[in-house]
Amino acid sequence: MKSNYNCDKSWQVNLIMKVLAGHYPDAGTALVFNSTFELLVAAILSAQCTDKQVNRITAGLFKKYNTPGDFAGLSYDELSAEIKGCGLYRNKSKYIIDASREILKKHGGLVPQNRKDLEALPGVGRKTAGVIVGVAYGGDALPVDTHVYRVARRLGLSCARDPGKVEEDLAGCIPPRDRMSMHHWLIAHGRKVCSARKPACGECCLIEFCRYPANGE
Repeated sequence: MKSNYNCDKSWQVNLIMKVLAGHYPDAGTALVFNSTFELLVAAILSAQCTDKQVNRITAGLFKKYNTPGDFAGLSYDELSAEIKGCGLYRNKSKYIIDASREILKKHGGLVPQNRKDLEALPGVGRKTAGVIVGVAYGGDALPVDTHVYRVARRLGLSCARDPGKVEEDLAGCIPPRDRMSMHHWLIAHGRKVCSARKPACGECCLIEFCRYPANGE
């Protein structure tokens, strides 16, 4: 993501951030974790799965296994049985175990801090890497999940259809220091008000900025 920003809608973006900050002052990651590695595992599990369901699974899982060494010693079938309540659990089992082995082999058992090394890990795409960079390491990432993608486009902060380009557009409008906060605010608004199918437009604090009635997306 771009490190600098240059936005011709700075007044609008500042107002949107101010409104969201007021409505969601405690917004943050819903995933429950006690270490950067646990966050990585939870983030991999969260693909096509709700955070609530991930937390149900990891509540028991992390009592048994919570280090790269623990997971690296498991077979794919053993971990699959533990995370079966999560979508795509067989693929995720392989990703988590293979990523754990890579972390042990190439990174001394520590989750890497930079995007390049993170995205080289099995099962770690741009969004997951952004979560680790932003949540665990305090970087200026702005991961684009389905909520961020939907709300950003409805607000006209991006017209792109590719999540990577949406992220780039947001980076061009939001100062680095505010990007992770904006990520959490947009997710909170997407979950509570701006849902995909039946958004609660009558309750929306950002209705004056919204393009949804016009574009229907």
